[in-house]
Amino acid sequence: MPDNALQDGLDVSQLKTVNLALVSKCLCVLMLVLATMMLGASKPPSTLEQVTLSGELVVLSDNGPTTYYEGPDGYTGFEYHLAQAFADHLGVELRIIDSLNEDTMFRVLDTGYGHFAASGIAITRRNEQAVDFSVPYLHTTPQLLYHAGRDHPSDSTELSDEHIVINGNGAHNDLLQVLSINHPDIGWKSEPMLDSLELMEQVHTGSIDYTVVDSHVFLMNQGLYSQARVAFDLSNPKPLAWAFRKQDDSSLRDAANRFFTEFEQSGELAQLQERYFGHLEPLHSQATKLFARRIDTRLSKYKEIMQSAAEEHELDWHLLAAMSYQESFWNPNAKSPTGVRGLMMLTRNTAKEVGVDNRIDPQQSIEGGALYFASLRDRIPADIQEPDRSWMALAAYNVGMGHLEDARILTERFGGNPDLWHDVKENLPLLQRKKHYKTLKHGYARGQEAATYVQRIRHYYTVLSWHTRMQQRKLADNGRGLQNVNNPETLLPHSHSIL
Repeated sequence: MPDNALQDGLDVSQLKTVNLALVSKCLCVLMLVLATMMLGASKPPSTLEQVTLSGELVVLSDNGPTTYYEGPDGYTGFEYHLAQAFADHLGVELRIIDSLNEDTMFRVLDTGYGHFAASGIAITRRNEQAVDFSVPYLHTTPQLLYHAGRDHPSDSTELSDEHIVINGNGAHNDLLQVLSINHPDIGWKSEPMLDSLELMEQVHTGSIDYTVVDSHVFLMNQGLYSQARVAFDLSNPKPLAWAFRKQDDSSLRDAANRFFTEFEQSGELAQLQERYFGHLEPLHSQATKLFARRIDTRLSKYKEIMQSAAEEHELDWHLLAAMSYQESFWNPNAKSPTGVRGLMMLTRNTAKEVGVDNRIDPQQSIEGGALYFASLRDRIPADIQEPDRSWMALAAYNVGMGHLEDARILTERFGGNPDLWHDVKENLPLLQRKKHYKTLKHGYARGQEAATYVQRIRHYYTVLSWHTRMQQRKLADNGRGLQNVNNPETLLPHSHSIL
């Protein structure tokens, strides 16, 4: 380079000047690069990066049957499984913080504690001002409930001078505010310390006139509170989504949205919805009333036998209780026109197979029914996972293993998954149509009856399981003070680490 410079007519002093200028320019560029690198290095990690680095996803939720609760095999519930699937997707551990209501969750999120709230929160204009939402994963309809002993209000014009009690659900409060514009006589109050189940119970007992709950909450718990009835829908179905803190950093919410897209496209979201809500349907009011009464008057006589039989065969006793209610209404002397008898309605051949010589003896019937159901479940193909395995075993208990296999063949024939109850139940009714059953090994069967049978048992099972937990919860609450909802730190002792 010096040679070229000299050839261009530059003397040594000029060359030094040029070199110094070049060095100075290079130093400036280097300092700029270093400064940029330092700024980049000092930039705080995004929320998604924080979750990944900490190895923990902290989720706010409200303990209950439609969100999360502790089952016989650990934590379960729709929101729990959805959040757990997201945590697995991120490769981190899930921790759930038990909160009381939406307003509390929003306040906690605003402090920066917790990554999002997952508790069946509706996307509304008011809520969108407080939090940022993920894409929706479920829809539900807010409904006004009344006591069966009162006149049935058909619309909001009949609610003048009546009092409605709601919890801290902002979406429900907004709906009532809209109603009050045209009906200023409507009065309501919010009780943030009461959850939806407690409000349903108070309507059931007549302690309050009305409350507002979401349709999926009502359907899941209608069997417990038979005197609480739906008056009318307060709005069209509302989308439910996860609620995130309002901030510029949307990395975690964006990751959740990508997860939901993949989860839906894979069919896993539909399977999860079916698992928790697919069996729910409005029950006849008299049927729910009888079921609730018989829990108190009949079930206690056979509970210990069911628990013992369930333990022996690694079953949930609530499932045995639900089966026997569907079969006999817990009547040990029940008998059908076809000759099946007893609490578990065993046929003569089945009774002989499981060693039962007196079908109307409650203990023999329950133990024989448990053994037979367990044997059917063991015969279900190993690739079928729980809970689908149990639902298919229930169908086989009703219609026979051969007909269940025929329904699985039809399911595969029509492009469904024969290992998923969601798909198989749709094809069971086809066993009653000649053009289908003529092509199958075992012929005609009352497939619709079998599908309905399983769905009803699933409903009774859900109600009975939650009934037990409500009793345990009331016992645990005795003598224990209520949380201070204004202080997020009071939530910490009630957090649950889901491993």
